Amino acid sequence: MEGTRRLVDTIVAQATPPGVGAVALIRLSGTRSGEIACGLMGSAGDAMAGWAPRQGHLRLLRDPRSGEALDRALVTLFPGPASYTGEDLVEISTHGGHTIPATVVDACVALGARPARAGEFTQRAYLNGKLDLTQAEAVADLVAARAPKARTVALHQLERGLGERVAELRSQVIGLSALLVQHIDFPDEDEAPVPLDRIAAEAAGIVGQVDLLLATAPAGELLREGAVTVLAGRPNSGKSSLFNALVGTERAIVTEEAGTTRDAIEAVISVDGFPFRLVDTAGLRGGAGLVERLGIEIAHRYLEGADLVLYCHEAGAAMGKRDVGFLESLSAPVVVVRTKLDLAAVGRVANRGEDPPSTDGCASVPVSVKTGEGLKRLKEVLRDLVFRDVVEGRDQVPVVTRRRQAGLLREAAAEVKAFGEALGSGIPAEVASAHLKSAESALEEILGVIAPDEVLDRVFREFCIGK
Repeated sequence: MEGTRRLVDTIVAQATPPGVGAVALIRLSGTRSGEIACGLMGSAGDAMAGWAPRQGHLRLLRDPRSGEALDRALVTLFPGPASYTGEDLVEISTHGGHTIPATVVDACVALGARPARAGEFTQRAYLNGKLDLTQAEAVADLVAARAPKARTVALHQLERGLGERVAELRSQVIGLSALLVQHIDFPDEDEAPVPLDRIAAEAAGIVGQVDLLLATAPAGELLREGAVTVLAGRPNSGKSSLFNALVGTERAIVTEEAGTTRDAIEAVISVDGFPFRLVDTAGLRGGAGLVERLGIEIAHRYLEGADLVLYCHEAGAAMGKRDVGFLESLSAPVVVVRTKLDLAAVGRVANRGEDPPSTDGCASVPVSVKTGEGLKRLKEVLRDLVFRDVVEGRDQVPVVTRRRQAGLLREAAAEVKAFGEALGSGIPAEVASAHLKSAESALEEILGVIAPDEVLDRVFREFCIGK
């Protein structure tokens, strides 16, 4: 296994982002961590062996090749297995900036450390049994969290919220196999100790529990990525003003001239703690110039991949058939935002004289970005449309945040369901039991009890260097 080979080396990386800052953190992990750190401090051998664990020591660091002073830093030893990686680990807190951390890492490499790959510290934690694979994925989600709720879900998963539930399901599948063995072991009895209908009922119960987890998967993935929310509508319908109001700053240009927005403008916002990727797009109309037409083409591409569409239409103006036809062509949920409510209230938005066709199925929220009226309600509608399952079930059901996890849960559910159907169709229990073994394997792969190298590589390459 490739991961086992990696454990032989001592690795080093800067764990904080490069750039100007007060402090930078450098990590060493592996059997030679203490020895390499001592080399930086001008000591022979592993003089850190007598250090108190997890206690910082202020030391002058020198380049082992020239003897030049590099920095005065705080050095802390975390002996394995009581460390993040499960190995001997040393953390060196230097002054920040571009030069100092880089020269310290370079000196560690000169002393025999290898530059760490992306996610390799967390991968070692997984390989050494400090984390299961759902927890390792939660580490990446926690670092990349775009909003408070994403952070909360990642922390719950890091505390084994999802891992414990999957382990419990695996235990139930194993228990189901045990019941089947009891049934098989008494084939000549008039009444088997464990009736087949009881076994089938328990299988259905397991499928139901997996389905509860899977119900959180669509919102869970959006928690990680942010729900792509596209603002669309005719030119001068208030899209850019609404975009600025939701973002809280003047990101998009707003003028009375139609066609001001020529390209898509993106911003990530937090709505009641949930992440949304807002996209302001060019106004949709015919007869536009070349540059504006290109902007409209970009708008259509965003609309095709949207998780939610905010269709802006002036309050007090009737919705035309062209508007309704456009709404009906969309596959994503739509909220019709009735903009410029303050102008409609004083009669400054004229009704176009069209009969308002039906917009059934679309939520409609009147908004004034000038007075702020309706913005709070709009945010509540956004949250509930996209993240209702997470809001309502957060305390009862862990959230599935990864396609990998969801795919394996579907596989496990399908195998348990196939097992129940096989029993019901009269297939011998010994043959039907193969489905349970497949379900158990799928659940084990979620936890990383079994995990092919390509799966591990795919999981950990999403990490940053030094984590």
